Amino acid sequence: MIRTRRALRALVLAWALVCCIVQTAWADELTLWHSYRGAEQETLEGLLDEWNQQHPELTVTAEPFAPSVYTSKLTNDIPQGNGPDLFIAAHERVGDWSQTKLLAEWTEQDASFTAYHPATVEALVYDGKRWGVPLSYKSAALFYNTEMVKSPPDTTDALIAEAKKHTAPKEKRYGLVYESTNMYMHAGWLFGFGGQIFDEQGNFILESKESARSFAFARALINEHGIVPEEADGTLVSHLFNSKQAAFAINGPWFLGELDKDLPFAIAPLPIVSATGQPAKPFLTVEAAFISARSKNPDGARKIALFLADKQASITRAIKGRQPVANLSAYQDRRISEDRILMTFRRQLDATVPMPNRPEMSSVWEPTNRALRRVMRGAVEPDAALTEAKALFEVFQRPPPKERSLAPLITGLALLLLIALVIGVRRFTRENMWPKVKANLPAYVYLAPAILGMMILIVIPFVVGSIVSLFVHTQGSFTFVGLENFWRIITSQDYGVTDPLSFYFTLLVTVMWTAINVFLHVSIGMGLALLLREPWLKLRGIYRVLLIVPWAVPNYITALIWKGMFHKQFGAINGLLDALGLEPISWFSKFSTAFAANVTTNTWLGFPFMMVVILGALQAIPRDLEEAAEVDGATWWQRMRYVTLPLLRPSLVPAVVLGTVWTFNMFNIIYLVSGGEPDGATEILISESYKWAFERQNQYGYAAAYSVLIFLVLLAYSASTGQLKTRD
Repeated sequence: MIRTRRALRALVLAWALVCCIVQTAWADELTLWHSYRGAEQETLEGLLDEWNQQHPELTVTAEPFAPSVYTSKLTNDIPQGNGPDLFIAAHERVGDWSQTKLLAEWTEQDASFTAYHPATVEALVYDGKRWGVPLSYKSAALFYNTEMVKSPPDTTDALIAEAKKHTAPKEKRYGLVYESTNMYMHAGWLFGFGGQIFDEQGNFILESKESARSFAFARALINEHGIVPEEADGTLVSHLFNSKQAAFAINGPWFLGELDKDLPFAIAPLPIVSATGQPAKPFLTVEAAFISARSKNPDGARKIALFLADKQASITRAIKGRQPVANLSAYQDRRISEDRILMTFRRQLDATVPMPNRPEMSSVWEPTNRALRRVMRGAVEPDAALTEAKALFEVFQRPPPKERSLAPLITGLALLLLIALVIGVRRFTRENMWPKVKANLPAYVYLAPAILGMMILIVIPFVVGSIVSLFVHTQGSFTFVGLENFWRIITSQDYGVTDPLSFYFTLLVTVMWTAINVFLHVSIGMGLALLLREPWLKLRGIYRVLLIVPWAVPNYITALIWKGMFHKQFGAINGLLDALGLEPISWFSKFSTAFAANVTTNTWLGFPFMMVVILGALQAIPRDLEEAAEVDGATWWQRMRYVTLPLLRPSLVPAVVLGTVWTFNMFNIIYLVSGGEPDGATEILISESYKWAFERQNQYGYAAAYSVLIFLVLLAYSASTGQLKTRD
């Protein structure tokens, strides 16, 4: 009997083990990518755990990515088959992703979309097809301090009147704060005045009377009414509202995470535009679940996406993740219907315009933001600014060059490789180099890691970049165009030589930038090094440490600090000018002052390096030589010219060459301080290359051509310095 029980028990255990193995083998595991953080991420992972418990046959694993790399990760990995089965992302790239075959179409049979707000569904339609299921949304709304404002205004006239009560520019207090030169934040006024960006055929139609009126209205908020600060960025908006120096702020749901816990605030929909009687309609951004075109189980991925979008999951995401959800049935839940913040964004949802998901939208931001900045600082009238924006948009949307045959390129490369191989073999055999190589084999082994590192980090990227420069990128594919990219750059086909977009204008600015910075670095570094060498100077060690601090701090942090110091209304530099009775300067409204701001920041970063190099070289110069020259009657300048400088030259020349190369490609300062302002005039070659690659329709080939030209310029400079050394 006992033996029978044991046998039965063993049989049951064996059967359970077999079932587990079979279930595991049959189970299908999918991957979901997202860029959520904080409560949103925790809520999503909790929902997926619930799904996995209920559906062991179809499990899903979530993989989070940093927002800064998320889009490029999707774009690069999905075509290679290394991407997810489904992913959560904003809808703006639907046009690009559908054309590049990253998305699987979402058919009508998969779900009834009547449960979702029509605007969130509309945002996911491109080329007559639906490409995802909406999960949540974001849009701007009106935040206000409840201690300062008892009830939100219903119209723009009421908003202006109320904001004026809380405005005192001399006391750094403003009635309304928002990023007035950001097209995303301006969209509410644009659509409230009846303006449009694209028509139904996809034509750029921002150039209209309605759009001009919205630009004039935004300018009046700053210049006429004085209720909005100039040059307001996201950091300033957050600071002023949190410090109770602003009564109103226009921002989105993400702003909630930036607010102080004890700040008394409420949210209301944007007001009605008094001039038109239409509500201000901000951009609507829809976060949706998309199915990868390379998903190994698209049907399973659709089931998971629908689970995340259904009523119960939407309630969870709204309550725990604090997400305004697209599923309207979720708002029937009492916990959501009584949530003032969520319900305000729900009310705002009825007065929004889905951000265009067309591929051309990526070329809209720079022209429109530039137009806004020019209007705000009074450089041009709105009509002229919009005309300029349209012209710039057309440049970014220019037709790609015609495709060329690859045969000449392949033939030329083959001939070059063959010639190089023949020359190498002949030289190797003629000079009988094998015994030399054999004798120095240990040295080559030691050098191999360095050579391999240089090949991986420098040579291969340069070769790949050079090859990319011969192609044009459109809709996710590369087309060979030969030297057409270089020809367009060199000939400035689309703009004049004096235009900031011209290669020659940017090259001139880059050379000026490099020459002035290097001169200041060497001059200041030399002066400080000579001073710190003197024995009579007390506390030299402390001074050395303090003077190295600018070099030790990461340059992007320094750049952001200096940018804040150059702010027209809140910057420390203008504060000093005001204390001295001088007029404040709008540093980024003119080329001269914006360029000076960039140079000042980079000089602060660059002089410590030169100081350290020169100070080290000075320590190696015998003081006896200088004292002998002094005894012979040489002046200070003569001693410097004929004794110190010649002995410094072996150390100084390499430092100057290295500093020149660094400064020539100093991207961070330009990007973070001036941002190329005004109107791209302070861009340098490397920042222009970046913009062509990532902000202007992803024109990678054109950007790569820029990079090759930068290399050739620096190569010519290096060759010239080497020639000078040889001549000397």
